[in-house]
Amino acid sequence: MVSAAAAVVVLAGAGTWTAVASDDDRPAVRRTDQVMSVDGVRLDTSYFTSGSAGRRPAVLLGHGFGGSKDDVRQQAQDLARDGYAVLTWSARGFGKSTGKVGLNDPKGEVADVSRLIDWLAGQPQVRLDSAGDPRVGLAGASYGGAISLLAAGHDDRVDAIAPAITYWNLADALFPDGVFKKLWAGIFFNTGGGCDKFEPALCAMYERIAESGTPDTAARALLEERSPAAVGDRIKVPTLLVQGQADSLFTLAQSDAAAKAIRAGGAPVDVDWIAGGHDGGNLETGRVQARVTAWFDRYLKADKGVDTGPAFRVTRTGGVDSTDGTVPLRGASGDSYTGLANARRPIPLTGREQRFDNPAGAGPPALSALPGFGGSNGLAQLSAFGVGVSLDFPGQYAAFESAPVTSDLRITGSPAVTVHVKSTGDDAVLFAKVYDVGPGGTRQLPSQLVSPIRVEDAGSGKDVTITLPAIDHDIDKGHRLRLVLASTDLGYASPTAPATYTVSLKGDLLVPTAPGVTTAAAPLPAWVWWLPLAGAVLAVALLLTGRRRTATPAPDPALAEVPLQITSLSKKYAKGDRYSVRDLSFRVEKGQVLGLLGPNGAGKTTTLRMLMGLIQPDGGEVRVFGHAIRPGARVLSRVGAFVEGAGFLPHLSGRENLELYWRATGRPPEDAHMDEALEIAGLGDALARAVRTYSQGMRQRLAIAQAMLGLPDLLILDEPTNGLDPPQIREMREVMIRYAAAGRTVIVSSHLLAEVEQSCTHLVVMDRGRLIQAGPVGEIVGSGDTLLVGTAAPVQEPVVEKVAALPGVASAVRTDDGLLVRLDPDGSAQALVAELVRLDVPVASVGPHRRLEDAFLTLIGGSA
Repeated sequence: MVSAAAAVVVLAGAGTWTAVASDDDRPAVRRTDQVMSVDGVRLDTSYFTSGSAGRRPAVLLGHGFGGSKDDVRQQAQDLARDGYAVLTWSARGFGKSTGKVGLNDPKGEVADVSRLIDWLAGQPQVRLDSAGDPRVGLAGASYGGAISLLAAGHDDRVDAIAPAITYWNLADALFPDGVFKKLWAGIFFNTGGGCDKFEPALCAMYERIAESGTPDTAARALLEERSPAAVGDRIKVPTLLVQGQADSLFTLAQSDAAAKAIRAGGAPVDVDWIAGGHDGGNLETGRVQARVTAWFDRYLKADKGVDTGPAFRVTRTGGVDSTDGTVPLRGASGDSYTGLANARRPIPLTGREQRFDNPAGAGPPALSALPGFGGSNGLAQLSAFGVGVSLDFPGQYAAFESAPVTSDLRITGSPAVTVHVKSTGDDAVLFAKVYDVGPGGTRQLPSQLVSPIRVEDAGSGKDVTITLPAIDHDIDKGHRLRLVLASTDLGYASPTAPATYTVSLKGDLLVPTAPGVTTAAAPLPAWVWWLPLAGAVLAVALLLTGRRRTATPAPDPALAEVPLQITSLSKKYAKGDRYSVRDLSFRVEKGQVLGLLGPNGAGKTTTLRMLMGLIQPDGGEVRVFGHAIRPGARVLSRVGAFVEGAGFLPHLSGRENLELYWRATGRPPEDAHMDEALEIAGLGDALARAVRTYSQGMRQRLAIAQAMLGLPDLLILDEPTNGLDPPQIREMREVMIRYAAAGRTVIVSSHLLAEVEQSCTHLVVMDRGRLIQAGPVGEIVGSGDTLLVGTAAPVQEPVVEKVAALPGVASAVRTDDGLLVRLDPDGSAQALVAELVRLDVPVASVGPHRRLEDAFLTLIGGSA
């Protein structure tokens, strides 16, 4: 083993020490930031400890792909307070660390971890099993999860691991059954900073496969040597595998393979399927981190009394909580991990032999998952709500369907089916999925998952057994199962040459049921007991007060033609010490371009979120065309918004991205008014080009065009010129003006005051949640109550304070040329000049100000 002194050099002057305060009685956390030189690469690290002196186990925390050590800081602090010495680091090529991204290269990132373990062995706070061998565990999600597995296979000093939502075989993850997962692969290389940020061999591999669309043997070998599967027989440590159900990148099959291999080596393995994943949904962060801590308490601290949880746990979702709109989560568990093919039950399918086409160019593609649309609004999260957003194009798929199931059926694992496939070409590429079809024909694709299948030498026809995506999903009584085999899918590379496929069934659909996995009975909620009493009390109160409550106020006919009326709007967050918005009222008319201005914290974003029905106000109301805004209000279909930027698929053209977005809304194509929106956006021939070739300005205009689809009567734009250069800002200004010219209304929030002055017809100025002034731009800029006082010499701050305290003066702000003074209604220029002379202010000129920036600073009293 290489000694710590030889392998790791802490660069002189690179360390900083910080104490992190705690909100409870636990001791503070000490954090040391330092850059380590590891085999010529600089790794940015943080070391966390807490409590009194003494040795303790260590934990290395890895971050996700494209992230940095800062992403796991909170977990590191929590583990430190729980009695661990924690080291975090930014992997090669990420954060402030140098080097090329090697996708966890054994000679790169994996070797770095061994050098970090060397360093831990030399720290006085870390418990040692022997000289140079610290008691250490590794945890992390995605990229950080894979490095945990790899380190355990390459370095026998690792004592326990807890990888989450990660891969076992990266080649199988990106080239499942020989089909290129092009969207996720593209996101990998874009998130990593572009191909040049990667090791040359990886860059060359990606460019080769992206061009051909077909993985080759060399590509598989390159990824397999960077996969935990390559060292699976050497992982001998207790392993907690946490894997996501909403994950088209690293599916449940990856953790299944890991569990089987590690258990075969004799190590304890627990498996936990969480609700979320790379496609969005609930990552259950608090519960998972608590289980990871318990896992380390058991296997690093040797606390045999700690409960590490069941051998197999799966989070089950379904329905919507009517009180807060969330998807309830419940845990089901088993005494052992059941795998993906447990207790399979045959479900007969019907359907004749079917022919369908793989179109030339493999387009338009079917839609299942949308990589890059993760987070709380991902398609997988919509699937948890029972909402289907998948698309299959007529003539491009075969479908086989079961009879309605006669009782509820829980699928836990991977269904399988055997079919006969024939192609007019040499090979066939199919995408298999199983829908849950309701009695009315509504369909849901569980977790938005699909299985790709490459059938080689299919010209003469062959039988193929298809393993479908692993899911945990409840099929209600009366629902049907529909097997769909499509020729295309947006997330994958299909053959571009046209072909016709012929498919027929060769057996039943085999559905795993895992009867040993049971859901704990939920206790009766407290409201079951107190609701009757509360109802009686409420009834008495209503009788006494005569108050009546309605769910939604009736439309106001007098405001039917008014795009926006905000009245006495207030919002105070639960843990805030002040109102974000308080008693705000203003009105916006048709044809106006209204600028919403205010310093940071003024309440602009909160106002926009209430306007769009995303959060509920504590008081007052928002009316759009006379209708009160509530979550899901129908009138919101007349509102278009660009708030946090749009996520476009880089390989698709601008037009294809917009068409895909509109199809996902479920509204008729003719309602999109695509051509009108694109003409206003002014993208021209660029619409036919891939979005990855767009400049930032073109991407912003495409995002605005997306917000304008359907030509909404009210368009809301939050910082639409962010990141644009002056010519692009001018183009964006022209887009807003053209849109409003047809009698529609635009509300724009921006910090570029000069641009707002040229783009907007009206202004609303906010500060500290309150309305400061509203009206036409010309009136506010040229308001007679604000004077620009030019001075022969700079005015000192004590004098400015005296001016602000003068009778008849509302505020005074120092500028480069003198003072901006806003007068009270009873103030006058003559009285002001007399007072300035008395204070020995060297007045050179006095006149009304003419710049919006001056007016803005005066109105908010310098709080910006």
